[in-house]
Amino acid sequence: MGTLTLALRTAQSGLLANQQPLDVTSRNISNVNTEGYSRKTVTFENSALVGAGSGVNISEIMRSVDEGLLKSFRLESSELNALTAQDTFWDRLQDLFGTPEANSSLSHTISDMVNAIESLVVSPNNALEHTEVVRRAEDVTEQLQQMSIAIQDLRLQADQKLNEIAIEINSLVGEIDTLNDDIIASGSVNRETSDLKDQRDIKVSRLSELIDIRYFSRSDGDLVVFTSNGRTLVDTVPPSISHSPASAVTPTTTHAEGDFGGFFIGSSENPANDATSDIRDGQAKGLIDIRDTVLPNLQSQLDELAARLRDSINQVHNRGVSFPGAQEYNGSRNFTEPTTQLIKLDPTGSADDVKIMLFDSTGKVTTLNTIMTDAGFSARGTGNDWHISDIAATMQSWLRNNGAANATVSTTSGQFDIALNTTTLNLALRDETATANGSAQADAEIAYDSNGDGTTDETVSGFSNFFGLNDFFVDNLADNVWESGVLSSTYVSPNAAQTLTFRDSAGAIGTLTIAAGTSLDDLVTQISNDTTLSQKIVAAVVPDGSGVRLRFSHKNGASMQITQAAGNTFLSDTGVKIADVRSAGTISIRPDILTTPSKMSVGAPQWDSTLGVAGEYLMSVADETIAEAMANAMNGTTTFGVSGGLPNVSVSFAERAAAIVSTNASLASTHERNADAQRSLTESLEFQFESERGVNLDEEMANLIVFEQAFGASARIITTIQRMFDALERVL
Repeated sequence: MGTLTLALRTAQSGLLANQQPLDVTSRNISNVNTEGYSRKTVTFENSALVGAGSGVNISEIMRSVDEGLLKSFRLESSELNALTAQDTFWDRLQDLFGTPEANSSLSHTISDMVNAIESLVVSPNNALEHTEVVRRAEDVTEQLQQMSIAIQDLRLQADQKLNEIAIEINSLVGEIDTLNDDIIASGSVNRETSDLKDQRDIKVSRLSELIDIRYFSRSDGDLVVFTSNGRTLVDTVPPSISHSPASAVTPTTTHAEGDFGGFFIGSSENPANDATSDIRDGQAKGLIDIRDTVLPNLQSQLDELAARLRDSINQVHNRGVSFPGAQEYNGSRNFTEPTTQLIKLDPTGSADDVKIMLFDSTGKVTTLNTIMTDAGFSARGTGNDWHISDIAATMQSWLRNNGAANATVSTTSGQFDIALNTTTLNLALRDETATANGSAQADAEIAYDSNGDGTTDETVSGFSNFFGLNDFFVDNLADNVWESGVLSSTYVSPNAAQTLTFRDSAGAIGTLTIAAGTSLDDLVTQISNDTTLSQKIVAAVVPDGSGVRLRFSHKNGASMQITQAAGNTFLSDTGVKIADVRSAGTISIRPDILTTPSKMSVGAPQWDSTLGVAGEYLMSVADETIAEAMANAMNGTTTFGVSGGLPNVSVSFAERAAAIVSTNASLASTHERNADAQRSLTESLEFQFESERGVNLDEEMANLIVFEQAFGASARIITTIQRMFDALERVL
């Protein structure tokens, strides 16, 4: 009786045990096309009672998942998503920059401008040629502006997508945490958790596409997820993930300066929770790189090109004047303290001078040195009393005394402005190597003391060029951003203590003493901790190409000066000057030249020794000297600084533009190759993983037959034993 009962219970265990795999097989077959579903297998174990076999039990339901392969797949998928997140941006950049040989490329547009200038050299008195130069130059400025606008718009889009990713990550970590709790709760009461783990795997895999993750499982089934840099994403209490997107982006908008909100893992009130610089892979990394590295580098290249174009053409254009002279000049250099700031004319040779000429029926000529010394100021290059406001007052007095009774020369606008206020006179300026009439034309050397401390802070070639009196290109920017050249991120001040002074229109803002061995990051911290400087000055280390720039910005957007103590070399060592950033987006043709192309300088005042008693200065409508000089400046070599990964080289403007375009094309091609290679590797790992995890219908049908037969056999045993019990009952 005992043996039959044991046999009955054994058969019953087989019946019950084989019901479970039949159910699992049914689930496998029905979920063959379900994304994220892993094939389940049932593990049996022998049941023993008092040392004797008593049937079979279900040990566990296992998922057919290779955890090691899954981890590898997620790592490679994260890297792939970092690349593919940039695909649309690179496609847009390809459309924007084009190829060097395309007619719409920047290099081709600059070449068209050069061709127009060369045509003007041949026909300097032809109004059509003037108009064509202005039109082609406008094409260049508009293309630079449009490219700059597009780059900043793409940066804004990347930042907004980063916000969407932060929201999704925040949702995923919450869902994973909830699934963790469900798995732990179910496992504690021996409920099956394989489907819950499948759901969790889907969430974790998606999370790995968005951000680089690492993870491990605890014995109770809990999954702990953290970034590769060690920031916890999922544990007992998951942190909140947040990012505040920017509403607008400009070339000066950087994460380093705090213009872009951080990517916070945890409270956004704690700066230490900003993981922007820690993220290594995933879509978040791709968007951060495109926003903070790729696009700013391209912008830096354009800004360097635009700034050199502006400065080179303006220097030449300021040597001349439109025929027969001008009645108004509006300077472009910003002066915050014109009564304090001063210049020295030719401080080294004390020979250069500036001819000031009024053209009318008789003509009047003087020199800058003459009117200044006649007014009681020191001779050129010998004193420190040529303040900007005094030069304006002295020049105004001379103009009024020589026929322009209502002339004004002022600095009230912050620039050096001249207006004759008469239509009977025309004013022209000409730099010469000496005071005597007919001296050779050459740019005068101007030493600028921007804070009036007796130390030269900047040396500029050309009197008119210094003030920007007759610029061709303008940008109308305040001098509120100063930058160094591209430095190594490990740069430290090599010299003894250096002292910088910051000033704006209100006077001195404060001073900064930089000790030897001070790093760039330490300098930024020093300014932020200075209660006086930090009220108006923001310092930051911003990336540029393979290096960084040290940037100083005025919080109120006002023009400012940065000077150093006598004998100090920090500014020159680091190349700190008024920043070129924003140049590409703001460069334009001077408005009056744009509307009246004839106001463009084509020639310059010339000396003719055969005229009059001892020679005279004259303006000729057929003079092409300035047009020719502009053509030479465009075709000749210009030194371009390191910017956005491009090296310091001396090439023509068209060649530099072609280098920018080809660099973008090369980067786009490299990105495509890297993405294709990474996609191939990821898909290979995915195929291997899915081959094991996926459901094979043929195998499941074979299992179904096996389990069905086992179930049927157990049922027949029970039936047989039942008959035996019936027989025993009849016998008894």
